[in-house]
Amino acid sequence: MRYLRLAAVYLRLGVFNELEYRGNLVVQVFQSLLGLGTALGGLAVVFSYTDNLGGWAPAELLGLLGVYFVVGGVINLVIQPSMQRLMEDVREGTLDFSLIKPADAQFLVSVRQFQLWRGVDLLIGLGLLGIALRDLGATLGPASALAFLVALAAGGVIVYSFWMMLSTLTFWVVRAENILVIFQSLYQAGRWPLSIYPSWLRYGLTFVVPVAFATSVPMEALSGRLSPAALAGAVVLAALLLWLCRRFWLRGLKHYSGASA
Repeated sequence: MRYLRLAAVYLRLGVFNELEYRGNLVVQVFQSLLGLGTALGGLAVVFSYTDNLGGWAPAELLGLLGVYFVVGGVINLVIQPSMQRLMEDVREGTLDFSLIKPADAQFLVSVRQFQLWRGVDLLIGLGLLGIALRDLGATLGPASALAFLVALAAGGVIVYSFWMMLSTLTFWVVRAENILVIFQSLYQAGRWPLSIYPSWLRYGLTFVVPVAFATSVPMEALSGRLSPAALAGAVVLAALLLWLCRRFWLRGLKHYSGASA
């Protein structure tokens, strides 16, 4: 509960900061709607020539697009701005202000920067998921819904751990932002089913840059395509990456020289 209250405090501060620039809301809504229109236009073109794409029906692909927007919204809302702030603090030697606080430093640097208006993508994603669930309602059950939530949570942990480890590279690499740009570019592939890509790219999007666990795997669980073994594997991978992320963070701190060093 203590850490939830801390996250709420940072969220409130982020809201206050964003309200100073309310014009950003208009820009973000336009940008998000433009991205949504482009994505839906792509789906319309595809399904004007075929009834399915890689075995995925239109409603399933709409749900996949919803998951893509939801996860992307969370990334842009808190993960990306917090990680960018972390890298700036390491370079400038101001990470000390987080390290001296009476709370876990990794948690603090992970939630201390919110960009409120980027949550528009999250709302759009939830809306798309709602429409997809309406169309898929007859084929869904409690087991599929539970598997979806578990897979989505595991995918979120995997994405956070991956971002955190990449950001922690800034303890050794000066310009780690360039590596994050690669992830942002590859994340675009998550709006399409993993099955349409060649085998080498499917492997890369699953194990090298874990985009598939953030988008395709949760939707596969919701549509009943994901086996229990694969779901268990996603959970195990999430736990392993979270542990590695923690170890990587602690090792990185040993190489940090701040303003007070």
